[in-house]
Amino acid sequence: MQSVFYPDERILERYDIKGCQVNRWTEPAPEGSQVIVVLKDLNFEGNSIHLGQQRSWLLRQVQLDTQFLKELNVLDYSLLVAFQPLHADEKGQNLSFADIIFRTTISSKSDSDLARILAQNRRLLPRCKSPLHLLDGPEFRYFMGIIDLFTVYSFRKRLEHLWKCIRYRDQTFSTVSPSDYARRLCQWVESHTV
Repeated sequence: MQSVFYPDERILERYDIKGCQVNRWTEPAPEGSQVIVVLKDLNFEGNSIHLGQQRSWLLRQVQLDTQFLKELNVLDYSLLVAFQPLHADEKGQNLSFADIIFRTTISSKSDSDLARILAQNRRLLPRCKSPLHLLDGPEFRYFMGIIDLFTVYSFRKRLEHLWKCIRYRDQTFSTVSPSDYARRLCQWVESHTV
């Protein structure tokens, strides 16, 4: 979490998102408490991530990342999200697509290689302290990153899935096939961003 939430000064809320319901509520810290609590999906209900122009970049990046994890047969990862209010002098300075610099190496690359590199949706934001995890909206800076990507959809996880289908009928839970898991996280990002 420290690598995603850096620099962490002024962060108001932190969320661990899986795109499901079962066991996805955390009791918030009491008002004025110095305890850092990472909230979950159900705590996020009613909130939105306001990105403007950068929304399409985020949707594409989450799609690429979850596709990669699906191909590795992985599930149970989380999208970390944190909100940090922008200072008055930072508002209206959010990066446009013209400011996003795609990292490519043009020398000796074929057209298909360049197309593949550009399709990876890479970006470098040189003016940011943590360029890979930051997106500026009109009011907030959002820190985002995918973590906990070591759970493989093994025979044991398939049995757990069957048990949870019975136990949590009509509810969403984290133990599903990697393709369902990837699709669900992409849908969550799409439905919670503007």
